[in-house]
Amino acid sequence: MEKRHRGFALLLFLAAVLFVTFPLAAQQAGSEPTIPITTVVTVLGPKYTPPPAVTKDDIAVYMGKDKRPVISWTPAQGDKAALELAVVIDEADSSDLGLQFGDLTSFIKSQPSTSGVALFYASNGTVKAASQFSTDHEAVAKSLRLPFGRGAAYTSIYLSLMDLFKRWPVTGARREVLLIADGIDRFRGDPFSPDVTSTIEQAQKAGIMIHTLYAGGVGRFSRNLFRVNLGQNNLSQITDATGGESFFQGTQTPIAYAPFLQQLDVVLKNQYLLTFGGERGKKGKGELKSFRIRTEVGNVDISAPEKVFFPGP
Repeated sequence: MEKRHRGFALLLFLAAVLFVTFPLAAQQAGSEPTIPITTVVTVLGPKYTPPPAVTKDDIAVYMGKDKRPVISWTPAQGDKAALELAVVIDEADSSDLGLQFGDLTSFIKSQPSTSGVALFYASNGTVKAASQFSTDHEAVAKSLRLPFGRGAAYTSIYLSLMDLFKRWPVTGARREVLLIADGIDRFRGDPFSPDVTSTIEQAQKAGIMIHTLYAGGVGRFSRNLFRVNLGQNNLSQITDATGGESFFQGTQTPIAYAPFLQQLDVVLKNQYLLTFGGERGKKGKGELKSFRIRTEVGNVDISAPEKVFFPGP
């Protein structure tokens, strides 16, 4: 009888140890240090109007079904308003783009003193600066010229964008692109350009937001409605994936850019710096991870990159 009681007591002791040890081990294995991840988010009201007030408490961030802690939600204004806006014009654009120079000039000149604007021309897989980032917006606007619109420019606008990303230093300012192009990949020539995916991934890793403004191109591809639609789809892909905006008016260069540039101006003036907590990536060089932002505030449209970069262990 005494041996039976000893055996029973031993079992109870072991069960108690396992009950305490297993949850502790599981907790230690599953608990990874949280690191701050920051990205730029646009908040708009209906039809590109300023939004109602949205506070940190109004925002929820999810990764899958897991709700992540919101560390900060800061308007990109005041001492946080710094912006570097790269205007990129494809040399394969038609020279008809000159009809829009008045609207483009007005837009560049109207940017606030906290915004550095640069002008680049894309050709042969690279970009050439007509003007470096500067707050002298009048000087930047004066560097506008007609695109070449000729055969030498027949290359991938996406290779040119990636060339820009590689040479764009990180300064702590928001980094955004206004791409003026038809989106057709003249280098690869196949219906679905693999360089679109690469451009998206590199922009997301660098935290660069891309906006696009359609301009008709030159050459036989620009006369092919199928190619034109594919180009516009490419442009929509990169803007959706990076949190930017696409502006079109059918399959032709818009009659006027002014209405679209006014909408873009509202976008740039209604952005936030969102910082939330997440775990490090499992890959040595880091990895891109999907996330979602939700709010219960009505009449609000939130745009953000589909993925953000998480540094590795």
